[in-house]
Parts: sequence; C-alpha cells; structure tokens
Amino acid sequence: FSNLTSKAILLYDEWIKDADPRLEGWPLMSSPFPTTFIIGTYIYFVTSLGPKLMENKKPFELRQIMTFYNFSVVALSLYMTYEFLMSGWATGYSFRCDIVDYSRSPTALRMVRTCWLYFFSKFIELLDTIFFVLRKKNNQVTFLHVFHHSIMPWTWWFGVKFAAGGLGTFHALLNCIVHVVMYTYYGICSLGPAYHKYLWWKKYMTTIQLVQFIMITVHIGQIYVMDDCPYQYPIFMFIIWLYGSMFLVLFLHFWYHAYTKGQRLPKMAKNGISKDQ
Repeated sequence: FSNLTSKAILLYDEWIKDADPRLEGWPLMSSPFPTTFIIGTYIYFVTSLGPKLMENKKPFELRQIMTFYNFSVVALSLYMTYEFLMSGWATGYSFRCDIVDYSRSPTALRMVRTCWLYFFSKFIELLDTIFFVLRKKNNQVTFLHVFHHSIMPWTWWFGVKFAAGGLGTFHALLNCIVHVVMYTYYGICSLGPAYHKYLWWKKYMTTIQLVQFIMITVHIGQIYVMDDCPYQYPIFMFIIWLYGSMFLVLFLHFWYHAYTKGQRLPKMAKNGISKDQ
C-alpha cells in the first residue's frame, strides 16, 4: 500500500507540473482536493444529513433570500457572458479550432479570470439544492439535479487549471446565457403568487437546455472532423462531448416524463397560478 501511495504521489506531481502557471496562488486552485471535499460535503448534506435535520421541522420561509439570490445569479451570469465574449468569443475566436492562449496578454488573462469566476460560480449555484432541502422540497432533489451540480465544479477545476480558454469554453458561454433565462424565471417565481401569471414559459426552459446541449455536442464534435486542430488537451474535448451527449439524453428523458407523459406538468388553479410553486 505504501508503495502504491508513493507511486500515486509521484504521478500526481508529474501531472500537476503541466498546470497553467498563471493560476499559481489562486483560491481553490492549489489542488483538486478542496473542490472534491466541498462537493462531497454538498452531496452528503443534500441527500442525507439535510433531509434528516429537516424531518421534524417546518420548512424555512426563504422567499426574500431566494429572490436576492436568483437575481444576483442573473447579474453574475450576464457579467460572465460579457466577459467570455470580450475575452475571445466576440473578439477573434472562429467557433472552430480555437486553441488556448497561454500568454500574459490582457485578453488571455481576461479569459483566465473569467474561467475561474465561472468555476467559482458553480459553488454559488450549490445553494439551489440547499434551498430545496431547507424548504423540504425533497422531490426536486433528483439524481439529474445533484449530478449536474456536482460534476460541473469538479470537471471545471481541471479545465481552469490546465486549459483556461479556447474552444473548451464555448459550453460555459452558452451555460451563462441559459442561466440568465433560468434564474430570471426562478427570480420571478420567488416574488410570490401575484407574479406567477408571467411564468407561462416554464416548459420552454427545458427546450432551451436541450438546444444548449445539442449546440455543445455539435460544436465540440468538430474536432473529430477537422483535419488539423492543435488544441492542447484533446481529452477535454472528449469529456465535454461526453458531458453534452450524456446530459442531452438525461434532459430528453426528463422532457419525456415531465411533458409527454405529463408527470411533472404544473397544476393550474383557476386564476392561472401554479400550485406547484
């Protein structure tokens, strides 16, 4: 066991040498273990500890906190969308073979900062599930929800550490745009029943997410048909393609059961307000 541990440490040390030196000393970037610990704690809390603590308690009333949180995420997502555009996607990227710029130019460093901020935003979004648990909405703590919120920050640690930029950030740009729409919906929903009449477009959010994953899969799949694309970490392209394809299947499954079979259709009251909110 000691010999295996020593070999693992040596392999890790050899592997981490290729990390982007521009991120030296940045919060949470020293190793993947702090991120892994946070995600592990999150999974334990939302699937076990949290529901047990809330079992004999009344649901928390978090309407004002959630309103502030949701519209704050909208503002953050808008800002990250702008930064991704200005650091490459609207200022020179071809939407085809865009490699990582490892220089210390202002644009390259702007992309690094944006990638790290996007990575950090995934920890903020863990509050989605925590709010579900505190409000005793345990039926919304699904496998798809927890898996999505867990895998994003963990995989993005590696993306930021080794490849902050290039075509691997296209899905982050799309995700920020989608989150502007999603958290606007959540924000309006948290304002109370008087505003629920404006939420007729709930069903289309799943459609937007499906389009997002189709675009991610198609965009990243280009690397397999381009003759010569010197992207520095092809393994990341495979992971993103696998991620896009997997979540496309999972969201299609959700769509089928939620809207085709009608298992998750909102129950509408006479005044048009959803009773599920």
